[in-house]
Parts: sequence; C-alpha cells; structure tokens
Amino acid sequence: MQIEKTSIDGVLILTPKVFGDDRGYFFEAFNQAIFEEKTGTKVNFVQDNQSKSQKGVLRGLHFQNPPYDQGKLVRVLSGCVLDVVLDIRKASSTYGKHLTFELNANSNKMIWIPPGIAHGFASLEDETVFFYKCTKYYHKESEGCILWNDPELAIDWNIDQPILSEKDKEGTLFIDFNSHF
Repeated sequence: MQIEKTSIDGVLILTPKVFGDDRGYFFEAFNQAIFEEKTGTKVNFVQDNQSKSQKGVLRGLHFQNPPYDQGKLVRVLSGCVLDVVLDIRKASSTYGKHLTFELNANSNKMIWIPPGIAHGFASLEDETVFFYKCTKYYHKESEGCILWNDPELAIDWNIDQPILSEKDKEGTLFIDFNSHF
C-alpha cells in the first residue's frame, strides 16, 4: 500500500497494490497493521457505510462533533466522485482550507479523513457506489453540515445544479460556523 500525504495535515491518499491477470484482479483494501505502521495513527473502525448516488447528487459537507467525531476511510466501489475535504480544526494551519480528489472504481484510491475534517462528495456518474469505514458510530445529535456552496470557501464541485438533501441545502455558512475542534 502506498500512502501519500496531502497539504492538509492528516488527510492521506492510500493506493493499494493491485494484483491483476487475465482472470481479473485482487487487492487488499485495508490492513490495520500496515496502516498504523506507515502513518503512526491508531484506528479502530466500528461502522461501515455505503451509499448509491445518481449523477449530480451532492452530499456534504458533513462531520460529527466531539466526542463523536469520526475518522473515515473512503473509496468508490463503482462510478466516480469528486471528493472534498475541509479542515475545521481551529488550531490547524490549514483551517478553512479544502482539497478535492477524483475517486473512481478503476483507480482503487482511498482517502483517510481524520477527525476534525468535514467531508462531502459529488457523484459524477450514475449508479456511483461510495463506501466508507468510520472510527465512531453515527450520532445524529452531534452531526453538522457546512454549506456546500459557501462563497467564502469557493469549492468547485464540477456540478452546475446539484441534487441535494434538505440538510445539505440548509448547511451553516463557514463565517457563522463555531468549530468544536
């Protein structure tokens, strides 16, 4: 497994070694011992989530406040997304900064998103299946949402008219956001 650092501390790109031949392929999607050895980060995943989205669906920017804050390991099983992370850790030198990644089923790349990072994605293809492992259980009362199209953040989602949930339509503007991280 190859692990690359990004410009936001703790956000990592993981690329598994794929073994392929004329029958297909095999790869180890996650190995806790290797992850912890290479990153120095201890993880304990307690919940796996999966969603299916049509082209144009945008989900995010979501997070859970402490003590229910989640680390997430995300990947695409089929289709393609524009994946977005936003640093909401007040003491971080990259507070308020975001990164975007294209994740698709062909690359097998994964993104490690540590606690204190808001996350969202936009589906770029129909029938996109998005999978993520979480370090803490979902806790509705602790969830938060930053407005996806906040002009201060200026995130280019590559979608003109996204399909949104009511929660995502009513996210908090970053200027009004009070981070608990």
